[in-house]
Amino acid sequence: MKKLIRFLLALIVSQLAPLAWAQNESTWLSEPGMKLDLQMSPYSYHFSPSDDHKPVFMVGLEREHVSGKLDGLTFFSNSFGQECVYIYPWGGVYKHILGVEPLSFKWTAGLLYGYKEPYENKVPLNYKGFSPGAIIALAYEFKPGWSAQVNALGTAALMFQLNVRLK
Repeated sequence: MKKLIRFLLALIVSQLAPLAWAQNESTWLSEPGMKLDLQMSPYSYHFSPSDDHKPVFMVGLEREHVSGKLDGLTFFSNSFGQECVYIYPWGGVYKHILGVEPLSFKWTAGLLYGYKEPYENKVPLNYKGFSPGAIIALAYEFKPGWSAQVNALGTAALMFQLNVRLK
């Protein structure tokens, strides 16, 4: 029950955070044309299912700069039911892939925290729960401000995600 409460709290904070940041928009969202998306993922598909696997849920915020740079923060429960965070100061988006206007390719890189004993070896280079992270994804904008995205989580899984434009 504690995990559900923490997850719901993270969801609420992620939805209220843009309102708080909007009050000081001159610093955090100052770039004209910058976009802010709310991210949600209710499901991940594991390539090698295990009895140890638990449902994976994710909620986050992502900024897209006019230059195509991406950065963001996500909170999620990992495949083993542990609460995790992924902060990515580096990333990029490339639009109109293969001439398809609503299709884009994304990549992010940053720091992952939360894979602890006994699952610390499930991510590479883990040290006391901290490890580098990198994700590649394909996104499809099916209506203005709404997109579906598939994230490749290394060789372990695919995460299915919905993005909603906040700004």
